[in-house]
Amino acid sequence: MDIINKIGKKATETYKMTAERTGKIAKEAKLKMEINNYNSNVQELYTEIGKKVYLKYHEEEEITLDDIKDELNKIDTITEQIDKANDEIMKLKDKVKCKNCSFEMDEEFKYCPNCGAKNDN
Repeated sequence: MDIINKIGKKATETYKMTAERTGKIAKEAKLKMEINNYNSNVQELYTEIGKKVYLKYHEEEEITLDDIKDELNKIDTITEQIDKANDEIMKLKDKVKCKNCSFEMDEEFKYCPNCGAKNDN
């Protein structure tokens, strides 16, 4: 009877670990899809900026930052969202980026294996 309990306990532990890993993989996939959508939005904004610049050029008018300020602010906002999503992905993987060289490393590393900078995380 003891062996059956051990097998049942091991099966339960394995199931929980698998469910946790599957959940992390699904969350990471969702975040990557969001990042792709954000990047598409940024590309559309770049296109909009390009059209505005070209029209001003074509009409021989001066272009100013005020002409494209709304698009630039939207790009800043989307870039922040992309950064947050990338940070979440790093947490799911138990990774951090070196503040000195941006190398991706395990969060328990005391020093960056790429540049040697101290990891303060």
